[in-house]
Amino acid sequence: MKKTLAIAFILIAGITKLSAQSENYKLNWDELSQKYNYNAEPDWMKDAKFGIYFHWGVYSVPAFSYEWYPRHMFMPSRKEYKFHKEKYGDPREFGYDKLVPLFKAEKFDAVDLVETFQRAGAKFAGHVAIHHDGFAMWDSKITPWNAMLMGPKRDILGEMSAEIKKRNMKLVTTFHHERSLQLYRDNKNQDPGFWDMYNSHFPWIEGMPTTSDNPMLRLLYGNVTPEEFYDPIWFGELKEVIDNYSPDLIYFDSWLENIPEKYLYKYVEYYISEGKKKGKQVVTSRKQKDLPLNVSIEDLEKSRKQVIEPHMWLTDETITTDSWSYTDDMVLKTAPTIINVLIDVVSKNGVLMLNVSPRADGVLPIEQKEILYKIGDWLDINGEAIYGTRPWYIFGEGPTTQPEGDFENHKKFLEVKYSWKDVRYTQKANAIYATLLGTPQNGTNITFKSFAKASMPKNISVKNVSVFGSNEKISWQQNSDGLRVTVPRMSNSNETAMVFKVEY
Repeated sequence: MKKTLAIAFILIAGITKLSAQSENYKLNWDELSQKYNYNAEPDWMKDAKFGIYFHWGVYSVPAFSYEWYPRHMFMPSRKEYKFHKEKYGDPREFGYDKLVPLFKAEKFDAVDLVETFQRAGAKFAGHVAIHHDGFAMWDSKITPWNAMLMGPKRDILGEMSAEIKKRNMKLVTTFHHERSLQLYRDNKNQDPGFWDMYNSHFPWIEGMPTTSDNPMLRLLYGNVTPEEFYDPIWFGELKEVIDNYSPDLIYFDSWLENIPEKYLYKYVEYYISEGKKKGKQVVTSRKQKDLPLNVSIEDLEKSRKQVIEPHMWLTDETITTDSWSYTDDMVLKTAPTIINVLIDVVSKNGVLMLNVSPRADGVLPIEQKEILYKIGDWLDINGEAIYGTRPWYIFGEGPTTQPEGDFENHKKFLEVKYSWKDVRYTQKANAIYATLLGTPQNGTNITFKSFAKASMPKNISVKNVSVFGSNEKISWQQNSDGLRVTVPRMSNSNETAMVFKVEY
């Protein structure tokens, strides 16, 4: 701990010196994109369609509420505060920093996790590199609050990165540290509400460790000046991961507006230029229009588009109905539900990144694994309709509607229930894939109305129709109403989507 404290003193002293260095940026995002001939939507991601990552960190130790436990445990009106006081003691004495030694990750196995993700059909994978709590999951020289120096005492990102790349998968790292800076030191509110001081993750409450002058605690709880925080902490941690682990996709959570534009520009230029040097087509995803689309892709959270978007987009969903991190009372979604989300997203030029939730010891519970295995089983049979495809002229048809909007309506998205009467389309080469979001009884007659000649932008002459997972010859007829098919016998569950391959 003496060594760690020394690092903290040195770091804080060095931060001020580094941040005082002035740099001039010409913040022309179009010029930046043109300078590097940058493609924000590389084919590898357009082809991949499906990735898996996980929320896992010190906040997994309590296994209570959700991943914002580090913030809410200091707020007396919150249930997390009451839980923490009963289980660990008064947060004034037993702060979030005291949970770090309890995060041991004693059963963490990167090989097992990546093998599970690959079996599930993921083409890219990774984890939360750093959440709002400011604890880095890699061997960091920027902050002593990292998984190599404390807690697990292992380079989690290093182990995951090596295993992911060994399997020729792409690496995603996600960053949520834009809210780690303390912004409200002069606010004397002793119990801020949820939205008060929202952009500053740890609440400034006198007497709590979040307001401590201790150099180590200052770093964890963000008690540095904005100039000290932006660089080298915010930018420096990104640079460190780019330099040492070479991620293919960097995902940002919301509120990049907290970071001055010159530092956003500095990050984007560094990531793109380093990618070019390494021969990598790197991708940045962002929410809420935080970066221009010529240098990033749009990400939604727990929601989906209503139309085919001209630009590739990403949505991050979680395997649970609520928390992103593991909790003892979490409720899981079903595999067919997640499969249908994937199909809907892909039909509209999107990519799905699914979050799973390991326990604090590093184990991904078997209940979550079994869901991933079922997704992989479906993709083993039907993946041709997903991987490497592009949208057709129409994304689909059917009676089920979706809510408008983004994350603000995420609970309404949970209520969406598709049926086999809902169809989603993708295409590749000389084939169109019509996927039913369910499986009707064999012998059912279905008409794909989007194949009606009056509707299609160009005439398509169908030459064959087949169904993945069935050896039966399909009865079909193309007429002015569309493409009529008869459902064959299927071995898979009635809840699982069925794919008709239409060759023309």
